[in-house]
This record gives sequence, C-alpha cells and structure tokens, in this order.
Amino acid sequence: MLTIRKATDRGRTNIGWLDSWHTFSFGEYHNPNHMAFRELRVINDDIVAPGQGFGLHPHRDMEIITVVLDGVLHHRDSLGSQGEIRSGEVQVMTAGSGIRHSEFNGSPDKPVHLLQIWIMPEARSLPPAYAQKAFTPQSRKNKLATVASRAGQAGSSGPGPLKINQDVDVMVGDLDAGATVRHTLRPGRAAWIQIATGSAVINGTILNAGDAAAIEDEASIQIEGKAPASTVLVFDLN
Repeated sequence: MLTIRKATDRGRTNIGWLDSWHTFSFGEYHNPNHMAFRELRVINDDIVAPGQGFGLHPHRDMEIITVVLDGVLHHRDSLGSQGEIRSGEVQVMTAGSGIRHSEFNGSPDKPVHLLQIWIMPEARSLPPAYAQKAFTPQSRKNKLATVASRAGQAGSSGPGPLKINQDVDVMVGDLDAGATVRHTLRPGRAAWIQIATGSAVINGTILNAGDAAAIEDEASIQIEGKAPASTVLVFDLN
C-alpha cells in the first residue's frame, strides 16, 4: 500500500530568513493526522537565508540527521564540535541526555537548502554524540547509499554509514532520468520515500520535489528518476 503526502499539503513556517516546510507536525504546525510515521518524527525542508540561522538551542532524546542539499551549513555544539556541512554531507547528532547546538548560513549571498530529520531513539538519556561524513557522488549516483543506520559507524571516520540509535536505515540516491533503483523490504518493515529534489516514479506513481510516500505491506520499492537529476531519500523502518 502506498500513501501519498503531497508537498503542498505540508505545514509551513516562513519568517523571512527561514522558509521551512514540515512533513509532520512541528512547532506551531499541528496536524493530528501527520504526527509521525513509525519512528520517523520530523522532516523539515529548510531554506536559510544568507547570514542567518538558528541560535544556540537545546535538544533531548532524539536522533537528528541533517542532509545538506545545496550550500554550506555551519554547526557548533556543546560537545565542542564545530565545522561546516556541505552539499553531499550528512550530519548525525544523538541528543540523548541533552545537547545544545547552533546552525547558521555563513554565506553573505547564497541560501542553504537542507533537510532536517528527527528519528525517535530506541532508548532515553543516551550519551550525546555528533558525527558528520561526506558521501561521494559515485556512492549515490543511480544507487541508494545507506548514510545512517543502527549498524553504522560511531564517529565520522571509517567506511559505511553513520550510526543512529534506532532500527532505521536512511538511504540517499541521486538519480538520472530513466535510472531505476530497487529496495527490498523485509516482512513487517515499512518505508518512507521523500523526494528532495527533481521528480521520480515510486512503484508507478509520479512524485515531485517535496512529495513523499509511505509504503506498507509491500515486498519491494522501485524508484525511477524522471527529472534530469533527482535526489531521493528512503527510510527503511521497523
């Protein structure tokens, strides 16, 4: 079964320097029909204006994943981590027992476009942690690269995905028009597909940038790129 969540049906926060679309209830946007999908709690599609950003603020008990689609995001946190997250890079932060961080666009003239994703952890009050990693264009080109999973690597070094504290696999693929990828779902698993940029056909249904689909009671997913270049996120959920 495939259930569509259209981009135009999402909640929106536009405060000038931040234009954010909320797939699930977030902040002042509350929709009881769209609170979460299994462990997936937040997908915010953010555009941050040049020289602007989020000041130091706290989080607890959440796995926070940031995927930068275009531009550069600057990060600083209470663990002492600081640096830049560029297009093609992924950040994972375990908020756990408590972490404070800030994110801002240091460019004087270019916006930054990112997806911020929250996944509910499998335990509360975990030790806070931070990691980020660049995934090469070749690893994502017309294939699904697993960028975060419970079986991933703690810290930013080493091969493979980054570690999150939940039984969720997060995959990213950059598809050319006509390129097809498939993903098999184990029995009892579900998937959330988010079209970050471009457009794609998901099990026969066309979705455009910002659209999403929940997939349950299916054995596999077929994704075909439609636009010249499309970025697709796949969440394989317990």
